[in-house]
Amino acid sequence: MNNYIALALTFAIALGFLRLMDFFAHRGWIESKLSRKLIHIGTGPIFVLCWFLFDDAPSARWLAALVPFAITVQFALIGFGILKDKASVDAMSRTGDPKEILRGPLYYGIMFVVLTIVYWKDSPIGIIALMMMCGGDGIADIFGRRIPSPKLPWSKEKSVAGMVSVFVGGFVFSAVMLFIYINEGVFAAPFTNYLLPITVISLAGAAVESLHYKDIDNISMTLASALVGHWFF
Repeated sequence: MNNYIALALTFAIALGFLRLMDFFAHRGWIESKLSRKLIHIGTGPIFVLCWFLFDDAPSARWLAALVPFAITVQFALIGFGILKDKASVDAMSRTGDPKEILRGPLYYGIMFVVLTIVYWKDSPIGIIALMMMCGGDGIADIFGRRIPSPKLPWSKEKSVAGMVSVFVGGFVFSAVMLFIYINEGVFAAPFTNYLLPITVISLAGAAVESLHYKDIDNISMTLASALVGHWFF
């Protein structure tokens, strides 16, 4: 497929998913906290699967990265109050304050741009790191708050259930995505060779996410996952 057509399709799919979540939250059909996490969880896998639309030209990764870059710029404009978009604020902020978008959602988009350009389809490191951010961090907030469990001794705002959710969610998302890429011949088989690296990376990501630092886990956990990935790939 022509890469410019792939870019247009990827942008349309990603933006369509975001606007759908914005619409649901703005209508009050789902809570803003849930819509925020659904965006966090769903955008990544959708985007990474859209990489299959692009060919292997050197410019492909840069064109693909334009999608999260454009959305990230939109986040910044909304957060600074330059662009008024109440539906997006309702969907991506906890309290309705647009400035919240300048933290977690903005960092989320930046990591997508960086990892797409650096790793693309050349290495599973970028995909695993992105899936840790989406499946690990995203799912942790949903299940960690709903499953009663002790608080972590080193981080009173985090729980054992949340940390386990990061590990399980990151592992499952990474494994499923790599299975698809291996099955399509992008990465070398067999799939079983990737299970140990995914396990170790998921453990490292869960450990970093469990730290008490607020709002930067989209950066810290994702970078930690990528760094550990270099030990294996």
